[in-house]
Amino acid sequence: MNGAAAGGPVPVAALQMTSGEDRERNLRDARALVREAAAAGARLAVLPENFALMSADERRRWRAAEPDGHGPIQDALADMAAASGVWLVGGSLPIAAAQNRPPASACCVYDPGGRRRARYDKIHLFDVDVPGSGERYRESATTTPGELPVALDTPWGRLGLAVCYDLRFPELFRQLSEQGAEIFAVPAAFTRATGRAHWDVLLRARAIENLAHVIAAAQAGTHPGGRRTWGHTAIVEPWGEIVAQRASAPGVVLAELDPQRTRRLREQFPALQHRRLGGKDRDDGRN
Repeated sequence: MNGAAAGGPVPVAALQMTSGEDRERNLRDARALVREAAAAGARLAVLPENFALMSADERRRWRAAEPDGHGPIQDALADMAAASGVWLVGGSLPIAAAQNRPPASACCVYDPGGRRRARYDKIHLFDVDVPGSGERYRESATTTPGELPVALDTPWGRLGLAVCYDLRFPELFRQLSEQGAEIFAVPAAFTRATGRAHWDVLLRARAIENLAHVIAAAQAGTHPGGRRTWGHTAIVEPWGEIVAQRASAPGVVLAELDPQRTRRLREQFPALQHRRLGGKDRDDGRN
């Protein structure tokens, strides 16, 4: 099994929020949820996308961007992880990009000592007109996309990172799987329309395709400007069962992650080893 040696089942948590424009209030809410998750035994916790700021004015997000490494949001995440003694996936936050470009939507991971262990910048940006809703989004106008998939070692195996719209791109999750990921953390803020139609299906598909756990933390409810998010924060096990879910209210979703079961499942059902298209045994047309 890749990553640090894994023992028995470990409690993990996905945290659901209804964030607004008041950064300090959002940080207090996040801190309370992380503390609640740790008190319930969670060793790994995941916050949702834009957990510290959901604004009707995307330019406000640009102004709130922090330099890489330190700032009110990043420092708060480090403090939350250290104070609660958990591995913390810090949802996403704006981190300044170079040369006057828009900020990245960065997902930062902290260990129980408050040290940052990884940063992933959201690769796929939400530039869509949502069918049947009248909603229009152009995330690329205020966000610089990332370029590289990111997976990191944890005490329970390799953790792959993805943010919201990334969930629709199975090739990203396959690359993370090839990097050894056995767990996926997915901070998100799915719209109500797209969430109702696709959220559960996509979460289950990414888990099944890669025989991996998915810990998906979502925004839920109504935000400034009238934006509505779907919620339904969930934890999915590698066979595709949603083992824990919360519909609409802010709160903590808890489940046990069993790294040994994942290893046994991958041995008994070795679909990842049977890949041919895109794999080393690909037929390149020369036969």
